[in-house]
Amino acid sequence: QVQVVESGGDLVQAGGSLNLSCIVSGLDFDDYAMAWFRRSPGKEREVVSCTSWSGAWSFYADSVKGRFTISRDNAKNTLYLQMNSLKPEDTATYYCVAGESNGRECGEYEYEYTYWGQGTQVTVSS
Repeated sequence: QVQVVESGGDLVQAGGSLNLSCIVSGLDFDDYAMAWFRRSPGKEREVVSCTSWSGAWSFYADSVKGRFTISRDNAKNTLYLQMNSLKPEDTATYYCVAGESNGRECGEYEYEYTYWGQGTQVTVSS
C-alpha cells in the first residue's frame, strides 16, 4: 500500500520560511517523479513545483520561482519544499504527489500523478 505523508505546514508571518517534507512508502521512490501542488481558498489546485526521479530536473510555477526550492533524498524516500520569503498569497493546503517517471523531466499537470497525500496547511499572515 502506497502512503504519502506530508508534514511541516504551519502559521508563519509574511517574509518567513517553512520547510515541507513528504515521506513516501510502498513504491520504488526513485522510479517516480515528485511534485507539490497547492489549493488556496476559492481557487483551483495548481502546481507549485516538480522534480524528476533523480532530482536533476525541476520546474517551478512563476509565482514561486526564486523563493521556493524543491529537493529529494532518494535514500530516505523523502521530498522537500523549502519556502522562503513567504507571502499571504502562499496560504494554501500543500499536497505531495508521486507519478511514474517517463523520462528525465517531471510533469506540471495533475493527471500525471497517481499518488496524493492528504495535504499540509500553510498559512501566511500579513
